[in-house]
Amino acid sequence: MNIIIGLLIIAIGAFCQSSCYVPINKIKNWSWESYWIVQGVFAWLVFPLLGALLAVPAGHSLLELFSADHAFNIWMTMLFGVLWGVGGLTFGLSMRYLGVALGQSIALGTCAGLGTIMGPVLLNVFFPELNALESLTFAVILGVAVTLLGIAIIGVAGSMKARSLSEEEKKAAVKDFNFPKGLAIALLAGFMSGCFNVGLEFGKGINFGDLTPDMFKTLPATLLVTVGGFVTNAIYCFYQNQKNRTWGDYTRGGVWANNLLFTALAGALWYSQFFGLSLGKGFLTESPTLMTLAFCILMALNVVFSNVWGIILKEWKGCSPKTIAVLVVGIVVLIISSFLPQLIG
Repeated sequence: MNIIIGLLIIAIGAFCQSSCYVPINKIKNWSWESYWIVQGVFAWLVFPLLGALLAVPAGHSLLELFSADHAFNIWMTMLFGVLWGVGGLTFGLSMRYLGVALGQSIALGTCAGLGTIMGPVLLNVFFPELNALESLTFAVILGVAVTLLGIAIIGVAGSMKARSLSEEEKKAAVKDFNFPKGLAIALLAGFMSGCFNVGLEFGKGINFGDLTPDMFKTLPATLLVTVGGFVTNAIYCFYQNQKNRTWGDYTRGGVWANNLLFTALAGALWYSQFFGLSLGKGFLTESPTLMTLAFCILMALNVVFSNVWGIILKEWKGCSPKTIAVLVVGIVVLIISSFLPQLIG
């Protein structure tokens, strides 16, 4: 029963993340770089900090965790957060050229597979005594493979969409639709975004041990990763503010209340995926396979729900029944990938 509860919590987090771009559509009179970094303040600083505080038992301080004892792990966790930040930037571009459904599918699919594998591999390089590679069992590899298969099928649906629609229909669904360019950017975004899970692997010991409930143990590491990502995004967004002369966005008092509300909502929805991941893993401790695959499952479910939103937003409007059928098969394969490892593990 605990496993079902854990997976449901992760699924709820995935649904929230897949919905985080909906509030952004309500933002008024701000350039991309301005609203992106403001929602980042909430998504990568405010809410992760509040989440990390849940991991601190009474009588202790969060600062106690950021000590010399954890110095190497802290810097490595933040370093991979910085690299993940690059993935976050290109992630937005992948959706610009492919749409919410296809952009998230390819980027998150790549992120799911590489993030799951890279974490134990790189951890083993620096800490071979931990035998991190032992977590990459046959069931885990199979789960990753099935996830990537589902992503590939959805990618085929996207290619079919690109071939079947006229330029006018493509632009109607996604204004700047460009499949080759979007595919390259989405793959890069997925590779760099996988660094998030690597950061979590390096930071998983940064907590108060038995004093921290299992469901909150990865939240301090999540904060460190998102702080690293915030640095990358802030540098790029402020550069764009300077280049495009959009600093004036921040002085438009008439839209601040509206934009602050919707950027905060977008940030909360985005952070929900990793808050849900931490809570969900607290119910998966009896299954080492699912503990290792939890990140992969989260990304797979993100893809499922992003395609649901893609359908709602009519990004697949005008496609043939055959294309829609291929898309549905890919979604079903992704759902199966969430449960298959447990059945054979």
